Order: sequence, then C-alpha cells, then structure tokens
Amino acid sequence: MKTLKQYIPAGTMTYIFICAALIVAVVLLGILPLYRYNAARADNLKKIQTSIEEQKALGNMHALLLSAAQKKDVYKLPHPPAGRLFRQDIDQFHHLFRTEAAKARLMTISLMPDVKSVVSGSQSIVYDATLKGEFANFRKVLIGLGALPYIERIEEIQIRQGGDSMELKLKMLIALTDTQPAVVK
Repeated sequence: MKTLKQYIPAGTMTYIFICAALIVAVVLLGILPLYRYNAARADNLKKIQTSIEEQKALGNMHALLLSAAQKKDVYKLPHPPAGRLFRQDIDQFHHLFRTEAAKARLMTISLMPDVKSVVSGSQSIVYDATLKGEFANFRKVLIGLGALPYIERIEEIQIRQGGDSMELKLKMLIALTDTQPAVVK
C-alpha cells in the first residue's frame, strides 16, 4: 500500500473519485431516464400501430354498415283496389291460390268452399284452405293473397305444429259477382 501511495499522488486519487462519481451521476441522471423515456415511447408507438391496424380492419366493416344504413328499402305490402271475382271464374282462384302456395314452397292439402256460402244468391263465398310447410313461408302466401283484389278478408288463421312441418289453416272470404262488366272499346 505504501508503494501504491508513493506512485499516485493524493490529489490524483481525488480526481479519480470525482470523475468516477460524475460518470455514475451522468449514467444515473442522464442515460437511465432517457432509456426509460425511449422505452415508454416505443410502447406507445406499438399501441398506436395496433390501434391503426384495428381501425383499418374495422374500417371496411364500418363502411359496409354505413352503406347498409343509408340504403332504405321500402317494404310495401300489396293493396289492390277492391274487386269481385265472377262466379264462372272460381277455378281461376283455385289455380292462383295453388300457384302462390307453390311459390312459397308450401304444399296445399285442401282448398274447399264452405257449403253454406255456396248459395247462388250470395255476394261472397268462404274458402277453407289447409297448407303444410314451414312457418316462415306462410308469410309469403299471405302477402301473395293480399295482392288478389277479390279477397275481402281472411277471417281465421290456425297454426298447428306437426312432426316435421306446420299445418296452416285459413278461412278466407272471396267477393263474387254474377255479371261481367261491359267491354269498353
């Protein structure tokens, strides 16, 4: 130790300790906070980039939803002016009813006029119809029947669940007339 002290003057040792303390102070007070600051900025940058990627992914969906919201589909039920069916054209109603049921993918089980309403002088006739199929398709039949001008009203609807499908019964009032209109030239 004595020999070491002889080679290093006391003032130099003080300078070495002061320089070492300054280096530690610079590291602790300058470089370490700067490193933490840069690490926090890098984390923020990653969060922002992730957010941007999410916004890009959701942007297409947002645009699709906006266009769907702006498109206003008007669902309009048919409402033809009231009319009457000529007695001799009753078969036409049978054909139209079965066609509407087939369009809606329903099977027509029966379509029969009510015997009490078949009297020759009555202004309307009651039909009992039985359909079989899915309930969702029943709505299509009702809309199709609403387009027929000679259906006065649907008096009764019965729905019964079967094993694999539903049985749908309708009671409809059909307006009739005996005379055909004059042909206009």
